[in-house]
Amino acid sequence: MIVAENLVKEFKVYERKPGLLGSLSTLFSREYRLVRAVSGVSFEIPAATKVAYIGANGAGKSTTVKLLTGIMRPTSGRCLVAGLEPYRERRGNAANIGVVFGQRSQLWWDLPVPDSFRILRRIHEIPDAVYRRNMALYRELLDLDALGNTPVRQLSLGQRMRAEVAASLLHDPAVVFLDEPTVGLDLILKEAVRELINRVNTQLGTTIMLTSHDMGDITAICDQVLVVNRGEVVHQSSMHDLLRTADTRAVVFEYQGGPRPEQAVTLIEQQLDGVSAKQSEGGRIKVEYPAPRWTARQVMGFLLEHFDLTDCVAPEPDLEMVLRRIYTGRAGNREVAA
Repeated sequence: MIVAENLVKEFKVYERKPGLLGSLSTLFSREYRLVRAVSGVSFEIPAATKVAYIGANGAGKSTTVKLLTGIMRPTSGRCLVAGLEPYRERRGNAANIGVVFGQRSQLWWDLPVPDSFRILRRIHEIPDAVYRRNMALYRELLDLDALGNTPVRQLSLGQRMRAEVAASLLHDPAVVFLDEPTVGLDLILKEAVRELINRVNTQLGTTIMLTSHDMGDITAICDQVLVVNRGEVVHQSSMHDLLRTADTRAVVFEYQGGPRPEQAVTLIEQQLDGVSAKQSEGGRIKVEYPAPRWTARQVMGFLLEHFDLTDCVAPEPDLEMVLRRIYTGRAGNREVAA
């Protein structure tokens, strides 16, 4: 459904010289430097997949999305979305995709949301049955009727984002690009947006490409992940396989009787080599262990032997920690090579 082949995007950045003389000299000659925002990105995303395209600030995420939506033209390389080259076939591509950019609106600024939806209905020639079905779904999950006839420019960020997500899905696009779709939303509405996106993917087979710094969005929506760093894809796998790369895992437990918590922490760290333990909220103790050295079964076996456990869980590795290791590891490799 989405194919990128050695995508490169470079920008000319004007170099301004310091001081008054430097400013005057630019009247006669200007110097530029090339900045490569996307550097040879290649990947394939099958239809009906929910992919997180994630990376640190400045990694090239938004630039890649703009190339895939046809907003920008690549410096070199090629991309296809539903069989079309976005920057060459913009009209056809626009009919196939939905887009949400957190800080840019696709709604008419001075019109109420219902009027914007009616305009989008005409633009995309949405059949009556599809329009009614989708509007009923948005009213159920996003409470769009609460927005009333307030012009878009007077809506809060959270209110506008609800309408933006609904507008991007209104015409049943084959592919949806979501850039920070839950920014400004409270916890309840975040859950509603996530449910809507998952339902559309399940029922209509819509391909989802999400860029977000919200780990909750990523884990609740996506089953595949592409990690980009400094304009290059550095990891591509399922979310499960990405989490399995964590070199530190954890077990959290509660117990009754026995030694005091501080004594329990000392006992664990003395008996299990390379393991750290600390008290957490609610009287629980969190044990972090190096995955290459210990397994969850071994750690839990030790705890069962030494404590009267009332609860014990082995949570999934922290996604943010895994991504931080990928970023820092990649940066370190570059420094060594240099």
